[in-house]
Amino acid sequence: QVQLVESGGGLVQPGGSLRLSCAASGTIVKIYTLAWYRQAPGKQRELVAVIASGGSTNYLDFVKGRFTISRDNAKNTVYLQMNSLKPEDTAVYYCNADLATYRGRLDYWGQGTQVTVSS
Repeated sequence: QVQLVESGGGLVQPGGSLRLSCAASGTIVKIYTLAWYRQAPGKQRELVAVIASGGSTNYLDFVKGRFTISRDNAKNTVYLQMNSLKPEDTAVYYCNADLATYRGRLDYWGQGTQVTVSS
């Protein structure tokens, strides 16, 4: 049984910062790609940032230069440092892990954490 548990969301003023964390637990053999998605009310879920097992990263154009994704392989954890937050960043943020257990390789999702940017 694999679980992804997110933390770090909350209410922040425009221009502020938040750091999201997502820890994977369970019988994990290997974690490949880790990613953060977000879904705003009335909109489709969209990819925000992704980090490969080797450390290469990619970002949604709208967050480039403001958000940084990183991972700690020893802790099976992925982070999203969000700076210069804008009201348009308000959404539920989900982490996603492409990982292998002894039963095979699958995609897993966290439960989501709310980020609200408002004055």
